Amino acid sequence: MTTLDNITRAHKPDLDRLNDRIANQLQTTNSLMSRIVLSLLRTKGKQLRPLLLMMCAKMFGPVDDKVLASAAAVELLHNASLIHDDVVDNSMTRRGCPTVNAVWDNHISVLVGDFFTSSAMQEAISTGDIRIVDSLCKLGRQLSLGEIDQIYNAREHSLTEEGYYRIIDYKTASLFVSSASMGCFAAGAPDREREALEKYALLFGRCFQIRDDVFDYFPSELVGKPTGNDLREGKVSLPLLHALEVTSGDEHDRIMELLGRGDLSDSEIALIQAFARDNGGIDYAFDIMHRLRIEACAELENLFDSPIRSELTALFDFIIERQF
Repeated sequence: MTTLDNITRAHKPDLDRLNDRIANQLQTTNSLMSRIVLSLLRTKGKQLRPLLLMMCAKMFGPVDDKVLASAAAVELLHNASLIHDDVVDNSMTRRGCPTVNAVWDNHISVLVGDFFTSSAMQEAISTGDIRIVDSLCKLGRQLSLGEIDQIYNAREHSLTEEGYYRIIDYKTASLFVSSASMGCFAAGAPDREREALEKYALLFGRCFQIRDDVFDYFPSELVGKPTGNDLREGKVSLPLLHALEVTSGDEHDRIMELLGRGDLSDSEIALIQAFARDNGGIDYAFDIMHRLRIEACAELENLFDSPIRSELTALFDFIIERQF
């Protein structure tokens, strides 16, 4: 049993209440929408974002209806963004199951994503807290801007660490930061503690995405799921950025030529993956993740000692250590 399994089990009653609330929010008399929603609810992921929200709230009070509504809002908007991302990326599977656009079509997928987005807004509004509504609205903007930035950088072959961090802050870390903010607002946490948890969440989100990106530089048969997809779309992440930064000569130029050409074969993808691994890209990514952990733990020291503070440290370690 993993660290995440243990933490999830400790918060299972709250997660069960959350999932009941989400299912109720998504109820509709439309038979097609109901069928799609049911299939999506069967394949929910780790639910790290609402889990983080409820953990942050629980440091300052009970997981009440306001906290649950906030957690439902974040999880619904997150799923809306995934549904829309699958359309943008033309993805055929997610979490080992066919995507909505694979089973139905892009038209239906966009409408389902819109339905989830509207449901998220209803949950946020039900809290009666304008700070929570504002957080969710800002999150939606950041997710959209992050996707646009990523598409632009891929098309223009913009290869900088600064650009990479801007994208992952918008596309990934923003969800965790909003979760921390909304959990603290819902529970009435003091500003100082809220700001510390927001900083922790930003660092956690960056680490989460870097670890996810590392998987893309290993063969699919080792990871257990398709890899190299980001490279096929011209999306260059931290391991390859570092490898390109520290190399020069023919091999470097060959990789740059491939990235600029696009429409890469499996063997060319494997060549780029090996280049990143052989030139220190993976080690560099892990170095960055460990630095982020140190910063995050320093932020947690601003909070009073509690079991949840220990869980947040363990959760950060799990993200770094999770295997293929």
